[in-house]
Amino acid sequence: APGIYSARFAGEGASDQANLEKLLANLDGIPEAQRSARFQCLMVFMRHANDPTPLICQGTWEGRILLAARGNNGFGYDPVFYVPTHNCSSAELPADVKNTLSHRGQALRQLVTALQQSG
Repeated sequence: APGIYSARFAGEGASDQANLEKLLANLDGIPEAQRSARFQCLMVFMRHANDPTPLICQGTWEGRILLAARGNNGFGYDPVFYVPTHNCSSAELPADVKNTLSHRGQALRQLVTALQQSG
């Protein structure tokens, strides 16, 4: 799995296409139903370097890895990340819908809410 170094999955300086190709090659022969995947984002807001109570927010987006790339929107792994709730890849979603569903969007909305509540 690409893990936290997903931008370098196929090597330092690898293109998004090279990363996709390596991922699909690693999953070759594995049925789509067994290709579970998730994006995770953690956002931390510290008021200062020694903040004892930072705001920590996490977003998780569950999906599957498709057998082949679909769609032209987005970047990175979007063309192979299947979104079951919308029956398409994240690269096939309009930007506003993707931002609503995505792990980054979830974490950011939580952070905005936490900042508003903390004053």
